[in-house]
Amino acid sequence: MADQQLNGLKVAILATDGVEQIELLQPREALKNAGAITKVVSPKSGKIKGWNHTKWGEEIPVELELSTAKPEDFDALLLPGGVQNPDKLRMEPAAVQFVKSFFQAGKPVAAICHAPWMVLEAGEAKQRRITSWPSLKTDLKNAGAEWVDEEMVRDKNLVSSRKPDDIPAFIRGMIELFSEADKQTRKAA
Repeated sequence: MADQQLNGLKVAILATDGVEQIELLQPREALKNAGAITKVVSPKSGKIKGWNHTKWGEEIPVELELSTAKPEDFDALLLPGGVQNPDKLRMEPAAVQFVKSFFQAGKPVAAICHAPWMVLEAGEAKQRRITSWPSLKTDLKNAGAEWVDEEMVRDKNLVSSRKPDDIPAFIRGMIELFSEADKQTRKAA
């Protein structure tokens, strides 16, 4: 993976209470190991409460409040899932606009589990091939997406996966996408 190092790539991780902690912590660790700089961005300050499969999990420090976060300060976006996390975030206009800004700028986005709700809410699911937790299938199809049941799907600047079991494939797809975007950004600079 030497040619896919993300040295200095700035990645926003948008999350709130109820985030499936493994879908935040493992991808964040992989990003850090590849040299990326990550920031947990949330509508709330302090800490968010993770969800550990069937019960409350760890507290995760918020590194940047959404009210002061600027999409232009980041090169890529990670959207972890869990049911509660994206369901709360999609009710926050600032969170939806934050996600939409990454798509409008053509920046890479990685979404797992229920996080594609944020892609849908931002108006960016139409005509995309995408996967998610199976309960989002109808929502995504109704939004004009082609929903598929695969462990990892890449469509333009979006990588999506279904569930925690898919995290290894999700990480591979995310690192590859973010690396390609980083190389294009460095060439343009």
